[in-house]
Amino acid sequence: MRTFFSSLRNRAVDVRANEVRAMWLGFLFNFVVLGGYYVIRPIRDNIGAESGIENLSWMITAVLVTMLVANALFSAIVARMSRRRFIPIAYRFFTANLIIFYILMRTLAPAQQTLVNYSFFVWVSVFNLFVVTVFWAFMTDLFNNEQGKRLFGFISIGGALGGMVGPVVTALLVQRIGAANLILVSAAMLEIAAQSIRFFPADFARQDRHDVSAEKAIGGSVWSGITHIFRSPYLFGLFVFILLYTITSTWAYFQQSDLTRFQIHDRVVRTAFLARLDFFVNSLELLGLLFLTGRLLKWFGVGITLVLMPTLSMLGFIAIGFVPLLSLLAVFQVLRRAATFAITRPAREVLFTVLRREDKYKAKSVIDTFAYRVGDQIGAWTYRGFHSAGLGLSAISFIAVPVIAVWCALSLWLGRRQAALAGDRVKTTHDEP
Repeated sequence: MRTFFSSLRNRAVDVRANEVRAMWLGFLFNFVVLGGYYVIRPIRDNIGAESGIENLSWMITAVLVTMLVANALFSAIVARMSRRRFIPIAYRFFTANLIIFYILMRTLAPAQQTLVNYSFFVWVSVFNLFVVTVFWAFMTDLFNNEQGKRLFGFISIGGALGGMVGPVVTALLVQRIGAANLILVSAAMLEIAAQSIRFFPADFARQDRHDVSAEKAIGGSVWSGITHIFRSPYLFGLFVFILLYTITSTWAYFQQSDLTRFQIHDRVVRTAFLARLDFFVNSLELLGLLFLTGRLLKWFGVGITLVLMPTLSMLGFIAIGFVPLLSLLAVFQVLRRAATFAITRPAREVLFTVLRREDKYKAKSVIDTFAYRVGDQIGAWTYRGFHSAGLGLSAISFIAVPVIAVWCALSLWLGRRQAALAGDRVKTTHDEP
């Protein structure tokens, strides 16, 4: 029986004997992180849909300000602690926040719940990026470039399964136990993530198994993550990549919020609808990770794999431009988000494997969180400006097309640059991109 499962595993992923433990721990880690987030994501999205475009824009502005403060605090912690200390601290901080929200939602009067809801929207929008980027920073630090191409697709399957379980839990239980009680489910999953860190093996990707530098404090200044981005064309390209992705994602999100608010009036029904969308996204993501991701990275490399999702986005916005219906937008969102998680995310994380350790945590944190929320800001306020100017869903969809064309070109450049940097790391011991 053990031989059977080993054979099945080896067909699904090209894993070496010394990598099995770390791979499965990464799988579990990703499952609980994404599962915990997707339990509460529909609650956040429902708050966004109820708020309207005007309030949503201001809430996203609040997210950006909060993200600036959070990045500075995170960099300060990273500079002084090893990864096995600061990662559990980060997850337990968010767990404590969830418990506070649970208490507020259960005890405050209905008149005071609006402020709590807005705060929860802002908090989840910060939380979701940090818990994911900390996870992937750890993965890109633990696995090298070659291992990442082989194993990140399989590790991402854990996240896909978590993303499937989370929405199902919410859709099934939100009407029975209420949104507040679901927060405790998310908190429990984050605690499992914090506990899993201590079971990972040492930095086995290095030839020197006795090298203890991996568990030393990362070092550097609080602002080095930002300054390194502006000094390195490669890091700046990664920053712009996230910027273009989030601008177009925010436009699609606002379109979704607009259409769901006007076409689905019942709050509980709307939350369940959004949860089902998440389920379909993660189901399709799972199929992509099982049958596409590893093969695409192996056959075509990082650049071509990266450009697939922008191409799909371009086609989707063109379709919405001609037929602006909720049903078509729902299909577009499912396909786009599934491609993001199944194809783009693993390929994008391989881009970070060629960075030095400090940049894997600090610059990556800025890129994956601050750049993401700057893109949200640009997307939110430009969408509101388009809307105020009288432009509808069709016109905004067509505006997205040339933006995505630039995104496609950047994806190809990043893929070529990553291959060159990976080659340099093989030939020399120099660690700077």
